Amino acid sequence: MNKQDATRIYSLLLQRYPDARESPTTVCRGTPFEVLILTILSAQTTDRAVLKVKDPLFSKYPTPVKLSKAKVEDVEKIIHSLGYYHAKAKNMIAASHALLSEFNGKVPQTMEELLTIPGVGRKTANIVLYHALGKNVGIAVDTHVRRLSQRIGFSSTDNVVVIERDLMALFPQELWGDLTDVFIAHGRRCCDAKKPQCAICPIANYCRYFRTAGK
Repeated sequence: MNKQDATRIYSLLLQRYPDARESPTTVCRGTPFEVLILTILSAQTTDRAVLKVKDPLFSKYPTPVKLSKAKVEDVEKIIHSLGYYHAKAKNMIAASHALLSEFNGKVPQTMEELLTIPGVGRKTANIVLYHALGKNVGIAVDTHVRRLSQRIGFSSTDNVVVIERDLMALFPQELWGDLTDVFIAHGRRCCDAKKPQCAICPIANYCRYFRTAGK
């Protein structure tokens, strides 16, 4: 895959999903603290499911101070409907402690600092940096981005760190932050994990999967 084709693919997907970057159903909206916690919650769970617990969670724990003092079992009751809620409750409380002890209660503004917070990996850090802090330094690789990168031909590995590196080499930096949202929209609405809809896909002619298995 060359850079020209990669950028053309992005343009075609953006034309198909012009609302992807501003979708109200995404978790990456709110204060930096809210985006951090919601993104931690979003692992292995849909954004819609996470948004259902947003109001009850932040009405009770609106700040790192409040959440740091919470009992794990009380947080679990609020997020019980989400996957891995035991671990997520512990990570959320631990993350709040880290914000208070290491960053004066503020969400840090660098990748290196964010990665020291419990429950935060590169995907979460990239989302927080771009959507909450306006810093476009990487590409958040979730399950949709990973699947599309492999199918389309942007990357040939299952390692999300390498996939991010491959994508960053293909796409201009000004697209990095929005790339995840656009790919997620395509993954949800067309390039399904089990049954991709190649017949209506706007980028089928560029896609490795379509050329080799989709026809």
